Amino acid sequence: MSKKEKNIKIEGEELELNNEETTRNDAEAQAEDANGGKTPTEEQLDPLTAAQNEAEQWKDKYIRLVAEFENYKKRTLKEKSELILNGSEKTVAAILPILDDFERATADKTEDPQAIKEGYELIYKKFLKALETLGVNKIETDNADFNVDYHEAIAMVPGMGDDKKGKVIDCVQTGYTLNDKVIRHAKVAVGQ
Repeated sequence: MSKKEKNIKIEGEELELNNEETTRNDAEAQAEDANGGKTPTEEQLDPLTAAQNEAEQWKDKYIRLVAEFENYKKRTLKEKSELILNGSEKTVAAILPILDDFERATADKTEDPQAIKEGYELIYKKFLKALETLGVNKIETDNADFNVDYHEAIAMVPGMGDDKKGKVIDCVQTGYTLNDKVIRHAKVAVGQ
């Protein structure tokens, strides 16, 4: 058998180990005998070094976590400021074609009142349609029960009869909702 290889027979199996592994295994076996059969670990050799290594690992994790959180805060602050500055971009882009229609209507020199009225109504309908695509809807008041969540009573009308009591009689100013949130209450007169 050569000096570099050593055969060991364990329960019928033959294993080959090189000389370096045998030397290392012999040292570990001697250490086990000295420690009562236990292999020495890093903590048994130097607990102070092990604690310092663990503290360095925790410190590194903490520093990385703080840096990541600071980057997150900066990123969200930047996104929020961009949203505030450019948040109305969609709304303005939806309204610009209506502004173009108004410019064309004022540039037209037609004296026909019927044509002017039709143009006005077309622009009005286009404007309402643009608002609806943005999520703005009119609060309906025709024959509606008075509801403080949507209506603001500015007048009480007495002597309207029992069937009109607590109902909206007249709408003075139209109210609007934006995505089911009231942005302006409807100002109404209510039957008493």
